[in-house]
Amino acid sequence: MAYDTKNIRNAVLLGHPGCGKTTFAETMLFETGAITRRGSVQEKNTVSDYTDIEHERGNSIFSTLMHDDWRGNKINVLDTPGFDDFVGEVVSSLKVAATAIVLLNAKSGVEVGTELLWEYVEKFETPSLFVVNQLDHEKADYEATVEQAKARFGDKVLPIQYPLNAGDGFNTIVDALRMTMYVFPPGGGKPEKKEIPDAEKDRANAMHNAIVEAAAENDDELMERYFDQGTLSEEDLAAGLRMAMAQRSIFPLFCCSALNNMGSGRIMGFLNDVCPTPADRKELKLEGGGTLKCDANGDTTIFIFKTHNEPRVGNISYFKVCSGTLKAGDELVNAENRTTERFGQLYIANGKNRESTNELRAGDLGCTVKLKDSHTNQTLNTKGLSRKIEPIKFPNSRIEVAVEPPSKNDMEKLMKAIHAITEEDPTLIVEQSRALKQTLLYGQGQLQLELVKHRIETEQKLKMEFVRPRIPYRETITKESNESYRHKKQSGGAGQFAELHMRIEPYYEGMPDPAGLSVRKAEVEDLPWGGKLAFYWCIVGGSIDARFSNAIKKGVLQKMEEGPLTGSNCQDIRVSIYDGKMHPVDSNDMAFMIASVQAFKNNFVKAKPQLLEPIYNIEILCSGDVMGDVMSDLQTRRAIIMGMETEGHYQKILARIPLAEMYKYSSTLRSISQGRAKFSREFAEYAAVPNDIQQKLIADFKAKSEED
Repeated sequence: MAYDTKNIRNAVLLGHPGCGKTTFAETMLFETGAITRRGSVQEKNTVSDYTDIEHERGNSIFSTLMHDDWRGNKINVLDTPGFDDFVGEVVSSLKVAATAIVLLNAKSGVEVGTELLWEYVEKFETPSLFVVNQLDHEKADYEATVEQAKARFGDKVLPIQYPLNAGDGFNTIVDALRMTMYVFPPGGGKPEKKEIPDAEKDRANAMHNAIVEAAAENDDELMERYFDQGTLSEEDLAAGLRMAMAQRSIFPLFCCSALNNMGSGRIMGFLNDVCPTPADRKELKLEGGGTLKCDANGDTTIFIFKTHNEPRVGNISYFKVCSGTLKAGDELVNAENRTTERFGQLYIANGKNRESTNELRAGDLGCTVKLKDSHTNQTLNTKGLSRKIEPIKFPNSRIEVAVEPPSKNDMEKLMKAIHAITEEDPTLIVEQSRALKQTLLYGQGQLQLELVKHRIETEQKLKMEFVRPRIPYRETITKESNESYRHKKQSGGAGQFAELHMRIEPYYEGMPDPAGLSVRKAEVEDLPWGGKLAFYWCIVGGSIDARFSNAIKKGVLQKMEEGPLTGSNCQDIRVSIYDGKMHPVDSNDMAFMIASVQAFKNNFVKAKPQLLEPIYNIEILCSGDVMGDVMSDLQTRRAIIMGMETEGHYQKILARIPLAEMYKYSSTLRSISQGRAKFSREFAEYAAVPNDIQQKLIADFKAKSEED
């Protein structure tokens, strides 16, 4: 059955690990009859969290697409991980969701995972509602949780319900929107509707009036009706709340015990009746400008928001139909690479269970298999269209490790396995670093990278090790030096002869021509690793033929690629060739290249060489009570504190820190803050390495070179 856009709801479940998202999703499916028996995380039989690694760990690692049919409407639900290491799964789900359902743990209040995820909800401007879950726990504290929610997320948090008896024996919810009390039977399920007790009516009426005012605020006509009548009809109330939610002027808050199936049905009803449809959301932005309306009558455009590799199946591509109608057998063109893809089969998903469908209309979520050249973050269109949905901007990586196989023979297999995982998670990036002679893996956190290792070792039966990555130092000089070098080799027959005189100087933009030299030709080249080489040909009188200039420059570049101090890349140097000699028979390109390498090397060590290291801007968000510990740790890492600010409930620390001091910082910060902190980083510049560290690095390189 294909659903019209107005009959589709797309919701994403968010929250701190352990808040009950997966159990809540299971209860939603049970309430609609999509499943006949509720599974549990402990028994490892939930529709979400269906992979072996999730069973092993007992929490969500991947986002899972599910769907319910609720009174003729389709509710797509995306269950997401709570750990910040797997934020890519959250970001991709928010891209296609129209509502965020944020679960709060009644015994723990607003936890750090929820606070960290809220940043992305704000970024996507997603309409949201809160659910206070686990009200059956003996330490449940509804009032404290609501107070914390309002303090953290603002006065837009609008309680719709409250529990009458939170804690052991919880079974009653007062609903101030419908002015009804729900009493649940043992084991949960369908509640008995009762009148609100007299003792609770003042509180319920005050909450109801706040809800009515919030509903009327966004529409002048509703506001007039409210002033005239003193209240709003159920129909007007729903319309006003729908408008307020779409504009994010309210965040309704509900109650439930997902474990005991108490309250989830009412939340499903609100999601169905009030929460926005895909067409109610802002039009999707297109690359290069313009927007795309969610309209089933338009030309077909889909967006792939997730890829998952499944054993014996291969890549499963999850997508949103952004416009038009997609039918089984349709062919669409990838706007990125112009590949034509045939959608032989379309599926709607409930975890690992997939059901064939003939068509999916604008706003709906589905999946397919066996796409040849289409991946996450790509748009596919009806032939003749070239529009691209603005891609998901995944967070920058925060940590990196070097990857080593037990033997070189396994490297190709290992790279294939890693690339398969990076296809699933775009926040993982693999790089073969030529400069460092290492394979680097970048990610969000230590847990994410350790799980990559675990998956490869268990699923692919390949051994691998994570080691500390080398630092991409740079070498440069700080003063002028002049040096000559003669290369002469005779071994019977034609020999090799080249002599050249070379000056090297620190290079900067706009510097004057070299003093005392006549410049015949000047080239300034951007180096592949950053920085510049200025190569000046200053030969007067033909002492060296100009045809050898390219060979000399090649020799300089060869040595700059592996600098004399630590074997690191050199940058920002001006090289001037101003004299030399050649032989009519024995001089050739090879001779001058060898002479150039040696002249540059000898010159470099006389020009007061300086080692440079990469410096990163780091931004840390942490709670005030751990700020002192975080700053103390930064100072042990040679960091310079640039400033401090307040951002919501967080303290923001801005600092500059050498990359060499950031190894395993993610784990250290988590330990210092008990998980109540996060950081982001961005490359800033290369800066001089302190002299004592420079001497140690040079000595280490020399010792290693002699050993090799």
